[in-house]
Amino acid sequence: MKKESINVRWKEGMFFEAKVDGFKVAIDADPEFGGRSKGPKPKPLMMVALAGCTGMDTVSLLNKMRVNYESLNIVVEGELTEEHPKHFTKMKVIYELKGENIDIKKVQKAVELSKEKYCGVSYSYKRVMDLEYEIRILD
Repeated sequence: MKKESINVRWKEGMFFEAKVDGFKVAIDADPEFGGRSKGPKPKPLMMVALAGCTGMDTVSLLNKMRVNYESLNIVVEGELTEEHPKHFTKMKVIYELKGENIDIKKVQKAVELSKEKYCGVSYSYKRVMDLEYEIRILD
């Protein structure tokens, strides 16, 4: 079994710096919670992980399927509980594509393959929260 490892070091206040595959990622809290807004908060990074994972799968699959598109934007909306520990109960992934004559059936197939077969983040998340997916073809 492959193992992954990251390192997160406290810098000051609520500011942490993560080292991931040689890259630095700043993590901080809002000022009202002792942070200085030097980086994103941890929970939004969970949404970033989902968007990045499914986005990479989707681009790879769309290219293999020879789908012509000009742009792909992925929006993730999350719903959190009100009580502590505040956690996600649901995330909605919205794929926004622009281009001419985009084959929606191929896009649906790519998204389906990502969510059911390739994206390890969505596989992990679907065990603990509801995941919804939507595809929008924009003008």
